[in-house]
Amino acid sequence: MFDNLSDRLQSIFSGLTSAGKLSESDVDAAMRQIRMALLEADVNLKVVKEFISRVREQAVGSDVMNSLTPGQMVVKIVLSELTALLGDTQSKLVLSSRMPNVIMMVGLQGSGKTTASAKLAFRMRKQGKRPLLVACDVYRPAAIDQLQALGRELNIPVYTEDSGDPVAIARNAVRYAIDEMLDLVIVDTAGRLHVDEEMMQEATNIRNAVKPDQILMVVDSMTGQDAVTVTQAFAERLDFDGVIMSKLDGDARGGAALSIREVTGKPIKFASMGEKPDSLEEFHPDRMAKRILGMGDVVSLIEKASETALDGDFTEEDAKRLEKGQFTYDDFLTSIKQMRKLGGIGAVVNMLPGASQYKELEGKIDDKQIARMEAIVFSMTKKERTHPKIINGQRRARIAVGAGVTVNEVNRLMKQFADTQKMMKSMQQSGKGKKNRKMKGMKNQFPGGFF
Repeated sequence: MFDNLSDRLQSIFSGLTSAGKLSESDVDAAMRQIRMALLEADVNLKVVKEFISRVREQAVGSDVMNSLTPGQMVVKIVLSELTALLGDTQSKLVLSSRMPNVIMMVGLQGSGKTTASAKLAFRMRKQGKRPLLVACDVYRPAAIDQLQALGRELNIPVYTEDSGDPVAIARNAVRYAIDEMLDLVIVDTAGRLHVDEEMMQEATNIRNAVKPDQILMVVDSMTGQDAVTVTQAFAERLDFDGVIMSKLDGDARGGAALSIREVTGKPIKFASMGEKPDSLEEFHPDRMAKRILGMGDVVSLIEKASETALDGDFTEEDAKRLEKGQFTYDDFLTSIKQMRKLGGIGAVVNMLPGASQYKELEGKIDDKQIARMEAIVFSMTKKERTHPKIINGQRRARIAVGAGVTVNEVNRLMKQFADTQKMMKSMQQSGKGKKNRKMKGMKNQFPGGFF
């Protein structure tokens, strides 16, 4: 979502950091460019003015202007202020000790509220909770069916009634959760196409009936400045606790995400980064600010890699074998699986420092190509995977037919595999210095040396 803004800011900072000493006019010119970049990203005008004012005030100070690297100091100031704009510190979901805890989801129709409710339930179950989804949207056609379908897919119970009274449904659902020993109730309320009194009053009545521990508003990050206006209206009536930004993996300009915290004072607690059930992530303002400035988010990448490493795909025996420089197609297949669990090549690229440098890689190795690579390896026999040298022309033709690809694609994969195999061997032979220890750590995080 922030690709255009990120590219613009990186271009501006490149000019600053390469200029050596900076004058006040240099800073003013950079501030004008940053102002235009933010406005083009659909950031609220008032927010942009205050942001630029704070950055400029610090950037033209004597400590910055007289430093050895004033350009880098300006970048540091922008990073600090951008982090503050997004929330400064992470705002976690706070639940009480009562049973069950109740989370109430609010937002406009089409914001992704029902899907976000299911993703949140999935996330909380991974943390040891026993969630219950409650279908209180009795107006939108198929809203209840959608929540039930998501519940079946994720194996999470869904409470429904035919009464047509959302307040009674929410109240009865809490009683049901107590009877069934479920410790978390997530209430999916109804939305409208726009803010109106009827919707607000119903949400207020549900809040008064179930007294939720947390009220979360789901905001479609692709709706631009309208999202900020809607969020303000909900904040005034419901005083919700935090925001879930949905569709943050889309291609909109992203101004809403940069404006909501500053305009409403409400923190962003979660961000939805895809369609999969596990794509709801805790929102870290400092990490998001670094992503926007092209500094990457290696911490989140390592956390994701660590999570995927717990599933047993990569064993201690595999690690010892890789230490000896022994690399097979099974290891290559494991790398592909790990890449998919990390969200695909696009998700990984966006977390790397200087992500724009890797956009060419993202284009060359898309998720469809990863699927084809996986199919080719699956078409090999066990002996072919462990002894690649036996794969001759006849075997390549058979593998191509089995995978539904061309022989050229099989040859291309084998070339990539051979290059990776050489890299693994060179890492093994490079000694035990500091650099080698770092590479060893990367092997443990990304078995098979996919990079």
